Amino acid sequence: MKTLSVIDLLLIELEHSLRTCQVKPAIGASRPYPAEGTDETDLNDQQTKHIAGLMRVNNAGEVAAQGLYRGQAISARNKTIKNDMLQAASEENEHLNWCQTRLKELHSKRSLLDPFWYWGSFSLGLGAGLIGDKWSLGFVEETENQVAKHLDNHLNQLPEQDHRTQRILQTMQQDEMKHAVYAHNAGAAKLPKPVQQAMNLVSKIMTFSAYRI
Repeated sequence: MKTLSVIDLLLIELEHSLRTCQVKPAIGASRPYPAEGTDETDLNDQQTKHIAGLMRVNNAGEVAAQGLYRGQAISARNKTIKNDMLQAASEENEHLNWCQTRLKELHSKRSLLDPFWYWGSFSLGLGAGLIGDKWSLGFVEETENQVAKHLDNHLNQLPEQDHRTQRILQTMQQDEMKHAVYAHNAGAAKLPKPVQQAMNLVSKIMTFSAYRI
């Protein structure tokens, strides 16, 4: 089997980033759309705009997750961890599709900054993997824990009658928590407090910008 060169790997990632950031990525066998079978309820213009902003943020987060996991997969030293990172990225594609489906239902669009979040997260994942697998897993655990809290905050902001968005975010939250548990059980190192705080700051910047742009 031919060993891929650095150029080959970068071209593969460029192609994947274009699919992730510009079109609705293709996925294989997937679970049903969580909102399927749930009736759409009446929402006023202000509510619709706010929900669309939240889903745009969630979509940007899933784009970032793609970059993070794939960057970690390239630099992982352990083959099992490498494959698990690629599997996690594939699972996050489901979330990405669900977010984009909901945005379309709300007659809204994804963030224009998605490519920035993809490559920023890819660089972070690549660097974490180069430092060592336990630190790479530590980034996964901390990221997923922060995402789970972020989704909980979004669930609390939704109008009570918006059951479609609720179903999507609840399913995504369960998946993110599973990824955090996997990383912890696989030997994730606990990240230093300053690193956790820096990640939280970046998350706030992404939330602020993706909601609006």
